Amino acid sequence: MKHKVIIVLPAYNAEKTLVKTLRAIPKGVADEIILNDDGSNDKTVQRAKKLGLTTFQHEINRGYGANQKSCYDLAISRHASIVVVLHPDFQYDPHLIPHLVDFIKDGYFDVMIGSRIRTRKEALSGGMPLYKYYSNRVLTFIQNLATGQNLGEWHSGLQAYSVEVIQSIPYETFSDDFIFATQMFFAAAKKGFRIGDIPIPSRYFKEASSINLKRGIQYGVLTLLETVKYIFTR
Repeated sequence: MKHKVIIVLPAYNAEKTLVKTLRAIPKGVADEIILNDDGSNDKTVQRAKKLGLTTFQHEINRGYGANQKSCYDLAISRHASIVVVLHPDFQYDPHLIPHLVDFIKDGYFDVMIGSRIRTRKEALSGGMPLYKYYSNRVLTFIQNLATGQNLGEWHSGLQAYSVEVIQSIPYETFSDDFIFATQMFFAAAKKGFRIGDIPIPSRYFKEASSINLKRGIQYGVLTLLETVKYIFTR
């Protein structure tokens, strides 16, 4: 079966990291790369167009979840069979995309996640803040317990989906904020799709996007609420 692999780049102020991200994507892994900009106030859109990317944009900033919704809409409209979500902030290593894709192509999994938590030492040496590491560990443990999964983490921005998963999930009803990806994973688990993961490097640096402590606490609370919702509605 011939698969059409589309990589979607949900971008926000990624002008400084876009070129590095694109250069690290293995040649031939994707049939198309699409960037959707979420109202950036830098030159992300101009840089993307100059690089020859298929580029779309929100005129105003609508949020992380809203950006991913637009990315999925675009990938579906262009007949993708596998959709890879890659943040263009270079926090996630694109070299590992072929492994995510192959697990779906070969029929082992329907959803793949790049897990930054192989060991504590590796995660922290990659720059992950200590409080984020431990909050990730606690939340992931609770989510695995609730769903019966055994994933390395539930909070990675490197993801791959079979298009059947995306089309069967009412993602347009989900949050426009950061909790969107968690809602996607819970919805996939609830429908019985097979979710797998592979270890990837942890890579935090100045230009990589990251939510602050206040937003992190809000995200943690929302994650717990989504977990409770999953338990009572599965």
